[in-house]
Amino acid sequence: MPKRTDINHVLVIGSGPIVIGQACEFDYSGTQACRALEAEGLRVSLINSNPATIMTDPEFADHTYIEPIQPEYIEKIFAAEKEAGHPVDAVLATLGGQTALNAAIQLDRAGILEKYGVELIGADIDAIERGEDRQKFKDIVASIGGDSARSRVCHNMDEVHDTVAELGLPVVVRPSFTMGGLGSGLAFTYEDLDRIAGGGLAASPEANVLIEESILGWKEYELELMRDGDDNAVVVCSIENVDALGVHTGDSMTVAPSMTLTDREYQIMRDQGIAILRAVGVDTGGCNIQFAVNPEDGRLITIEMNPRVSRSSALASKATGFPIAKIAALLAIGYTLDELRNDITQVTPAAFEPTLDYVIVKAPRFAFEKFPGADDTLTTTMKAVGEAMSVGRNYIAALNKVLRSLETKPAGFWTTSDEYFAGDRATDLAAVLDDLGRPTEGRIYDMELALRLGATVDQVHRASVGVDPWFLHELKALVDFRAELEDAPVLSEELLREAKYMGLSDAQIAALRPELAGEDGVRALRWSLGIRPVFKTVDTCAAEFEAQTPYHYSAYELDPEAESEVAEQRDRDKIIILGSGPNRIGQGIEFDYSCVHAALELSRVGYETVMVNCNPETVSTDYDTADRLYFEPLTFEDVMEVYHAETQSGTVAGVIVQLGGQTPLGLAQRLTDAGVPVIGTTSEAINLAEDRGEFGTVLEKAGLPAPAFGTATSFAEARDVASRIGYPVLVRPSYVLGGRGMEIVYDEASLEDYIERATEITSDHPVLVDRFLDNAIEIDVDALCDGEEVYLAGVMEHIEEAGIHSGDSACALPPMTLGEGDIENVRRSTAALAHGIGVKGLMNIQFALKDDILYVIEANPRASRTVPFVSKATGVPLAKAASRIMTGTPIRELIAEGLIPGDRDGGSLPLGHPIAVKEAVMPFNRFRSPEGDMLDSLLSPEMKSTGEVMGLDSDFGTAFAKSQEAATGSLPTSGRVFVSVANRDKRTMILPIQRLASLGFDLVATEGTAAMLRRNGLECEVVAKQTDIESGAAEPGKRSVVDLIDEGSIDFILNTPAGTAAARGDGYDIRAAAVRQGVSCVTTVQGAVAAVQGIEALKGSTTVVRAIQDVKHDNF
Repeated sequence: MPKRTDINHVLVIGSGPIVIGQACEFDYSGTQACRALEAEGLRVSLINSNPATIMTDPEFADHTYIEPIQPEYIEKIFAAEKEAGHPVDAVLATLGGQTALNAAIQLDRAGILEKYGVELIGADIDAIERGEDRQKFKDIVASIGGDSARSRVCHNMDEVHDTVAELGLPVVVRPSFTMGGLGSGLAFTYEDLDRIAGGGLAASPEANVLIEESILGWKEYELELMRDGDDNAVVVCSIENVDALGVHTGDSMTVAPSMTLTDREYQIMRDQGIAILRAVGVDTGGCNIQFAVNPEDGRLITIEMNPRVSRSSALASKATGFPIAKIAALLAIGYTLDELRNDITQVTPAAFEPTLDYVIVKAPRFAFEKFPGADDTLTTTMKAVGEAMSVGRNYIAALNKVLRSLETKPAGFWTTSDEYFAGDRATDLAAVLDDLGRPTEGRIYDMELALRLGATVDQVHRASVGVDPWFLHELKALVDFRAELEDAPVLSEELLREAKYMGLSDAQIAALRPELAGEDGVRALRWSLGIRPVFKTVDTCAAEFEAQTPYHYSAYELDPEAESEVAEQRDRDKIIILGSGPNRIGQGIEFDYSCVHAALELSRVGYETVMVNCNPETVSTDYDTADRLYFEPLTFEDVMEVYHAETQSGTVAGVIVQLGGQTPLGLAQRLTDAGVPVIGTTSEAINLAEDRGEFGTVLEKAGLPAPAFGTATSFAEARDVASRIGYPVLVRPSYVLGGRGMEIVYDEASLEDYIERATEITSDHPVLVDRFLDNAIEIDVDALCDGEEVYLAGVMEHIEEAGIHSGDSACALPPMTLGEGDIENVRRSTAALAHGIGVKGLMNIQFALKDDILYVIEANPRASRTVPFVSKATGVPLAKAASRIMTGTPIRELIAEGLIPGDRDGGSLPLGHPIAVKEAVMPFNRFRSPEGDMLDSLLSPEMKSTGEVMGLDSDFGTAFAKSQEAATGSLPTSGRVFVSVANRDKRTMILPIQRLASLGFDLVATEGTAAMLRRNGLECEVVAKQTDIESGAAEPGKRSVVDLIDEGSIDFILNTPAGTAAARGDGYDIRAAAVRQGVSCVTTVQGAVAAVQGIEALKGSTTVVRAIQDVKHDNF
């Protein structure tokens, strides 16, 4: 049926900040949807609170609202659009993850959709509730003749205990309406049950959980399906988890297509999936259904369904080339599958189910190193922060490729075995088999090691609680080949070709053949023998029809005559852009944003753009973002092969490494040495900023001050450095990223504790000791430089004082407290650094302002995490401008084109320019200690956030309040505030506490802080410290603040950390309880001041919404 004519204006709801379980795959989905709807001539409005997304750029919608995704803000958008003369006809909520779906349900229940005459498209409320409500979904599965695990929906702990008495332990706990398995878990004991089910009831918006019989060890599968209004249904992709059931699918290695189903089993699963799709009522869009199969008897059960485009949909789209989100958007406005054309073949319809002649492997990326003390056991609650995907001609080749795509250690089998398998464990088969019973991120390496130590496939299958023997036989074949490769007297051409066919990297081969003198020696031998990859094309149809879209992957064939599919000559000069790889803390969607804009801009001005990346979640790996896409690991070997392939079909004018974060930047020197034309900032200039000594020389020549520092290889040396430069000091291991291992130390005893606890010091890896500028204002700057002229793009003032990692600190643009003289000093210092380093493109600098002296903390000659935020806040497309500068266009020409404003820079925004506040989003609710305790949420110099939001308004208080609503839910406007303040903060904290009291809040404090409050005329309730309760020092019957938090009678917490061990313990208990109960907890003085301003704004005015297109129009 043709497109509906009664829908003219669609509001797309985005997914909000990047969090574990809901990451940038929804930016990919939303961007596709916005493009598709606009191409159909519809008016598109968008709400999303995440400024780092592509979809929130002004060109992807008519009106883009960067606002909290909450019903009251969506209602304001409905009202604003109606008042402007173009009322919203429909809401599309099936492409924004669980956040959008929950918002749609709230809009319906509040009567807002009915009030404004707005229709929900893609899936209606009934379909959403049938798919998301555990009991309703279970009933539907039964109604179509399907099977589910024995289970019961429970609404309180009494019902939970009654259910477990019937089912027996262990059980699986699954909350309704949550994402990424939040609040779920496997309970083996009643203690587990009380903790997990209690958390699950709190996590579920509907306050219910499904208690399900354990099917631990069953095989797990997913189907991605689509259905249109004429009841045409297709299965886009089948996905199989390598880990058996019990590990969240987002944490499991997965394979597409499924490998171990027989055709009959697959057809049964397919028929059930389509029947469920129809019964739930998803009639114009996509969905994801998860199944489990008992390997003993073949019993098939349905686990759950997402009645929307899911996290796996992005993987399925990249795996097959089928644009699920785009098609879902078009189905939602009335098209049918047979009416829509397959973009890749341009001849087959979307009703044509994809066929794969290759294997896809997805591997998760974790960040346990950021959360010391966290239990690294993989469970039903997702913990991965990112993922990589590989495409290979066989499973083992794809497996080897995806392991090196993760950029972790080991970087594949056998590359760093001494580091990973240290000590006796490397030869202790019994210990390795025992460890396999607890799933961890290193499980694939444990399985390989067990097989190498002589375990049988059956032993490893049983030890791993259900990993299918098929995968283990494949791994055993690799282990057997290792022996052949290692033991051969001479590495023959045939053996080397087979090694490459199996996906082994040059580094892996070099580890087994030391006579070849490392990776470079293997490459030289390989090239001399003409052993290079061919590049195949993803075509959705196993080569039945010719692909029109250049989406490629590498493969080594055993046939030396095999030909590449990318050899045709092309006229345009090519620019290769290296992406950022899998998301991780410190390097996420913000860098993909810069890569995408560079590709779009350089294509616009006539270059042929080539993207190299391995992250299936991203917009950069969409087949139509760049002119050509290579789904490849970002290693030197793989990038060099892409570069060579591209040189065979035309001129490569340059390779861009400064937009994808530290990953491509780390390749700059090797690529340059290999003769690759790296454009923009040179590798020599990059080294000037990265090398501490060289950077110090740059600062000295420019006359720019920096904090005093020293290095130490022992506690005695560290003590001497700290004594010389003065406490407090910032201490950290050398060679770290994302602030890993950093800590602020206030005295000698704390320094000794850090040295003993946090790091091993050697002469090769000394500890760096910097003077910490306490109470300094931290300033973040993004700038452009063309080698001569410098454009100050944005000056951000951090809300938290220096000492909190810039990625975790809230910041404001324009800055709130900096004077014109301060900004002019920033401008001069930025220009001096850009010229001193030799930047050509983007750079980021962090300054600290203390006692009117501007200190340089660090400079990064690349795109930073803040580029998207600054671009949204100022209206200047920085990544586009940087890409043009790197290809030779000077800033003055970009001003003439209108890409950059010529009458001002980011340090001189006009009066009345809206205030933008960026706030970080933390993942502490995902992690617990092995004992089940929450982790400490204290912010530090080590980055822990997974994402960000933006608040935009005419004044700072309201913008800050919006950022908090978007990040954590809301700031309280009444209730009880618990206050616990370190001695050093009491003088500065008293004013915000007085303001809270004047706003009507009741104060609660422990004795020390209470005494300070009374001296300042503030009454408060006194509670005991948790440590006093535990030690018996508290008065009998006295309650602790943790008791009050857990019972829900504390609404807001101000807790700044103290230095003593006992105080740290009390602070931890408070902050852990706050995370557990979802209570806002501020841990810095400046954060408290900002929060008070936000609360005052919420109590004193009505918030308004404003599209960023209007902001840009008014101020550009």
